[in-house]
Amino acid sequence: MVNWLQHETGGLLLLCALAIAVLLVLIIKVKLEPFISLLISGLLLALAAGLSVEQIVGTALSSKASLLETGFGGILGHIAPIIGLGTILGAILEASRGADVLVRRLLAIFGERGAPFAMGLAGLIFGIPVFFDVGIFVLAPLVYVTAKRGGRSLVLYAMPLLAGLSMTHAFLPPHPGPVAASGLLGVSLGWLIIMGVICGIPAFLVAGVAWGAWIGKRIIVEVPEDYIAAEEEAEAEAAEKGAERPEPALSLVLAVIAVPLVLILLATFGTVWWKDSPALPVLTFLGNPAVALTIAVLLAMWLLGLRRGIPAAELSDLASKSLRPIGMILLVVGAGAFFGAVISATGVGKALATTLSDAGLPLILLAYLISCGLRLAQGSATVAIVTTGGIVAPLLKGEDFSQAHIALIAIAISAGSIIASHVNDGGFWIVSRYFNMSVRDTLKTWTVLETILSVVGFAMAALLSLVI
Repeated sequence: MVNWLQHETGGLLLLCALAIAVLLVLIIKVKLEPFISLLISGLLLALAAGLSVEQIVGTALSSKASLLETGFGGILGHIAPIIGLGTILGAILEASRGADVLVRRLLAIFGERGAPFAMGLAGLIFGIPVFFDVGIFVLAPLVYVTAKRGGRSLVLYAMPLLAGLSMTHAFLPPHPGPVAASGLLGVSLGWLIIMGVICGIPAFLVAGVAWGAWIGKRIIVEVPEDYIAAEEEAEAEAAEKGAERPEPALSLVLAVIAVPLVLILLATFGTVWWKDSPALPVLTFLGNPAVALTIAVLLAMWLLGLRRGIPAAELSDLASKSLRPIGMILLVVGAGAFFGAVISATGVGKALATTLSDAGLPLILLAYLISCGLRLAQGSATVAIVTTGGIVAPLLKGEDFSQAHIALIAIAISAGSIIASHVNDGGFWIVSRYFNMSVRDTLKTWTVLETILSVVGFAMAALLSLVI
């Protein structure tokens, strides 16, 4: 029996399934932190699969080559600076009132009838450098005011905004999920940005614009008066405190957001278009995600901060505060990478590859279905991505996939990680609370929106994978 579990395809697949079941029980039933749950599940799987203690945790004198250290260290070395710098960039954009400038300008361009679409664009643009929940905290008051002035349902304006924020959070760096997928699958962030935009924009248009317009006319949610009063009070207080600080120009806000994306893309295309050019090393250096984001952060500190009267000490304090919440995110991603490393070491990947080959299931479909299952079961998109990435990564070995194709697999995983947000997802309750919706209305609006984003995003990735 033990030999069958540790060496036969059926046994290895059963071990993998049991490890995932243990992971879900620990997170859902025991209410244990995902980081600890992933660590325990990985250790139990390694022991059950017959890996040696030295291979799992090393020796008393050295553990550098152990799965525990290489699993954690390999991925964190890739994503920690990117997520940290992206978080600081988003905090500076928020503090400089860049979001206010962006929304007001978009509303002026599109007018009252185009206000929902303007909210969606604001979510898309501002969602690139800030986390999903932070984007809601910053932009929700502007949605309240716009809905109040338009005299229509809050849902009509909230859905496009949420679609924009969710799409960028799921599909585009520097957000934790896409960055983790990049590290686990070994795909460049440049290709991930390209495929994320190609697959994400149609998903945003269908979910945020089309679905948002349809459901916004059928579910009427009023804007609570206390929200408007609180917003007006906050605006008055901000005006009193920061009257001497001019607002940044919209072009400046967009430029700061665009700088890291452009540098990363130039480095990616440079390896194809300018292989023999002396400029390639320069583009490669500047386009390294950590370097590109460092440049963007320094520009934001100078152009949006110091030049507009924000003292250096305040910027330093802002950066410190913004970094505090990301500790658990990094631990979850690191533990997920360790879990994936164990799966690879046990040979489950090869066994799964054989099963897939026999069943005829495309890898991109398998990746999406696994991610969907994990998302539905435990609610966290990040856990779904890192766990699925750890399972799928070994299946890529020996396959002659291009970077573009691997990026599409990463997008499929990301798409699966956002499907059908419901009561086990913290984002569900944030949306419900901030947009004054009952649980029933949140299920009818937000849950359906996330499902449409997921399905359309995956459909685009699957179609492109047939030709790339």
